[in-house]
Amino acid sequence: DRGGSSNVRPAMTDAAKASNLYLPKLATQLREGYGLADLRADAVAGLTVAIVALPLSMAIAIASGVGPERGLYTAIVGGFLVSMLGGSRFQIGGPAGAFIVLVAGTVHLHGIEGLILATFLSGLMLAAGGVLRLGNLIRLIPAPVTVGFTAGIAVIILASQVRDLLGLTLAGGEPAQFGPKVAALAQALPSANPPAVAVAAVVIALILAVRRWRPAWPALLIAVSLASAAAVLFALPVETIGSKFGGIPRTLPMPHLPDLAWTKVLAVLPAAAAFTLLGAIESLLSAVVADGMTGRRHRSNMELVAQGIANSGAALFGGMPVTGTIARTATNVRAGAHGPVSGMLHALYLLAFMLIAAPLAAYIPLAALAGLLAVVAWNMVEKAEIAHLLRENRGGAAVMAVTLALTLAHDLIAGIAAGCVLAMGIASLRRRR
Repeated sequence: DRGGSSNVRPAMTDAAKASNLYLPKLATQLREGYGLADLRADAVAGLTVAIVALPLSMAIAIASGVGPERGLYTAIVGGFLVSMLGGSRFQIGGPAGAFIVLVAGTVHLHGIEGLILATFLSGLMLAAGGVLRLGNLIRLIPAPVTVGFTAGIAVIILASQVRDLLGLTLAGGEPAQFGPKVAALAQALPSANPPAVAVAAVVIALILAVRRWRPAWPALLIAVSLASAAAVLFALPVETIGSKFGGIPRTLPMPHLPDLAWTKVLAVLPAAAAFTLLGAIESLLSAVVADGMTGRRHRSNMELVAQGIANSGAALFGGMPVTGTIARTATNVRAGAHGPVSGMLHALYLLAFMLIAAPLAAYIPLAALAGLLAVVAWNMVEKAEIAHLLRENRGGAAVMAVTLALTLAHDLIAGIAAGCVLAMGIASLRRRR
């Protein structure tokens, strides 16, 4: 635009801005310059995140009703693609605790193949949402709705871990619905296994203690490793990954397309839509958190496209839904990451664990992973926000309560829909007044 007319520059500027909407942050960083010092920083940060993600990915998969290897497939394939293509410099993708409820319900209704198909379709929906520039619309969901469904998911996660936390033996299968599940667990309380309770309690105490006194140390891996060593050393009668799943594979499976028969697509479409909505919300919330920690600004539509590609890519390898994860993303920032390469390296570190040390996972007690997820569930609850709503915003508190109640009683989509409708109604009444 040198020497051109003045009305050319805005058009070129707008075109440049439009092209940047779909430019991965990795390309931006490489264009700015990426040196050896950046690589060293990203290698250390990626290793730190991988140490956190290793036990967490397996725990989330088990709690979701699938094998631990599927959590690792998701973190490896999905995590690599999210970082390589994403619109946030520091986003870490992988399986998330918020999806446990939806994934478990999908597996219960449609089996593993149905879950993989729903994940694949969700990826297409997310990518389409990014192309259609719907990224900014996700931010319009009222904050009380987000607080309510997050608290509801946390409660359901905790309920799903009670059986392994206490080592219970249920007479039949564990019900999927929250109310019947709580009733069945209450009836099974006399069958509690003291060694399993002790393992879970020690893991929770170790995680809290390490985070308090040595916050730079990998609390999750330390707690799970020590609990596994104790279970082996003292021959504790507790269920382990090996006794329930037979360990985890040492390689990634060959990629393959899920069965795209029209009847199966229609059957899993509601689950795919739920994965899409929650994945978009979680990913963009995580990107906003990273922005607040670093002063950067993410590209929301590019992030949705990347999340879509990552979900479809993970499904090709038998994985489960992928999303941006707030805790791992924050860990990545605090560990000194310089850009997306740290997330890509975190995925490669996890792959190296599968190739070299997968047999060690067989010794991990399920009670230890249940204790880890109990801490995750507690941390998911936005306690300060709930207190603020109860104290200063009665309308927001009502929206939060309705969202929470319907998430527990019915499902996530019903909770979000009801919360949004109620929030709009309250806002309308306030405007009239």
